[in-house]
Amino acid sequence: MKGRYVIAHDVGTSSNKAVLIDIKGNILESATVEYGLQYPNPGWVEQSPEDYWQAIINSTKKVMANSKVKTSEILGIVYTTQAMGIIPLGRDRNTLMNNITWVDGRAEKQANRLMNRFAGKTAFRSFVGIEITGKDVIAKLMWLKEKRKDIYNKTHKVLDVNGYLKYKSTGKVFAEWSGACSYAFNVKKKDWERIFFKIAGIGTDKLPDLIRSIDIVGGLTKEAARELKLDEGTPVYGGCDDTQSAAVGTGAIGEGQAHIYLGTSAWVGVTTKKALKFKHGAACLQSADPNMNLLVGITESAGANLEWLIERFYGCEKEALKTEDIYKLMDEEASKVQAGSEHLIFTPWLLGERCPVSTTTTRGTIFNLSLEHTRGHFVRALAEGIGYNLRWIIENYEKDYGFKISSLRITGGGSKNDHWMQIFADVIQRKIETTNQPKMAGAIGAAMCVFVGSGIYKGFEEVNKIVKKHKVFNPDPANFEIYNKLFMDYKNIYRSLKGTYINANNKRFNLN
Repeated sequence: MKGRYVIAHDVGTSSNKAVLIDIKGNILESATVEYGLQYPNPGWVEQSPEDYWQAIINSTKKVMANSKVKTSEILGIVYTTQAMGIIPLGRDRNTLMNNITWVDGRAEKQANRLMNRFAGKTAFRSFVGIEITGKDVIAKLMWLKEKRKDIYNKTHKVLDVNGYLKYKSTGKVFAEWSGACSYAFNVKKKDWERIFFKIAGIGTDKLPDLIRSIDIVGGLTKEAARELKLDEGTPVYGGCDDTQSAAVGTGAIGEGQAHIYLGTSAWVGVTTKKALKFKHGAACLQSADPNMNLLVGITESAGANLEWLIERFYGCEKEALKTEDIYKLMDEEASKVQAGSEHLIFTPWLLGERCPVSTTTTRGTIFNLSLEHTRGHFVRALAEGIGYNLRWIIENYEKDYGFKISSLRITGGGSKNDHWMQIFADVIQRKIETTNQPKMAGAIGAAMCVFVGSGIYKGFEEVNKIVKKHKVFNPDPANFEIYNKLFMDYKNIYRSLKGTYINANNKRFNLN
């Protein structure tokens, strides 16, 4: 065995977190490098691919410089990344434009046109299980072909963020199974769902060859090794999308086991061997484990809403206090507010929504605002709103697929807040378990791809040697009545305003 350490990169929406981890799951060093988003038009969200790579370079050098690990001891490098990226790579192997990110909703017209080719939304939903929106990759590929034909014609291969980083590392072009699910992937055949690309008019010749999360893509090129200050030839593994790595990092990887991730976005995932049909915005994706699938329903904005709230409601405190002190202040103010926030409801759809409802045009709503409400009410109502959204997803899972979800593992940075965890348990009305490594779940899950791929561990189930239950939060029966009432109100807000959101934003978000 060449080494005993893995460098795992968790490449999210706003930053990359590099982790140096040993084969027993001990995290030796970590480093975070941030990057920004670009908003060229309403509803459009892009990022520079070069920013990702520079973040990889800088964070890799930091974790290695702060450790005593030798470069010869690195067993492998792996990436877990934000999903649904579109990075066109030219025949000269240069990127042709910014990454069109997962939150970008520019292709609504193309999504509707594709569904019309299936005889309309109803027929499409009957065939696929869900409608697609302007945020879906296949619709955005249609947009690229129609609106930026110059770029489309020059494109050799289309890469997601993970594929781009693997390419920068090894010079080889591949897509990994879980990442391919964001495009169109058949989890039964383990191949591109070629019929969708054909109907969309997108050539499958622009799609990379496929690999598994545990496969070695290649070794670091001489140039990449020089930039990263690592050894040439260091193995780079297939890796996976961030949803799949976080699922592994919770330890909820057995049949029917459920987890919640709470970060910039949030989701509910259930691990299963079944190839389930898509319903109510939930998708059945390839797990990081090649032998399993992952049912996942993503709510687009969670922690991002909290950051928005801090910027708008705690601007003075942000300048005067440390970040952890701001969170403490917000918790103190929210803890003075009773369950239900005096019937104030904050819907978390600031970036639109994917699950439990798929919509590009919907945006956040403050419902039932009165003179008695304080900013503490807003903080608690925001946490409750995210909880309502997650409860709706869980409710759909039980109705649509027959799962019985009595408890959920929860991870991500937001899970470190005990006050929020109790609110979630009360709103969702299920037991919540946090883990001992909440902010490292993605990196741990990614590292497991190397551990399993290299033969260090026999299978992904051995992640439970690393991930342990930390705290348990049981729902308070005294709050059942108020949250049952407000949960119904929450769903009715969407149903009542759905058409109004479309009228307000349809043209504004389609300036293409």
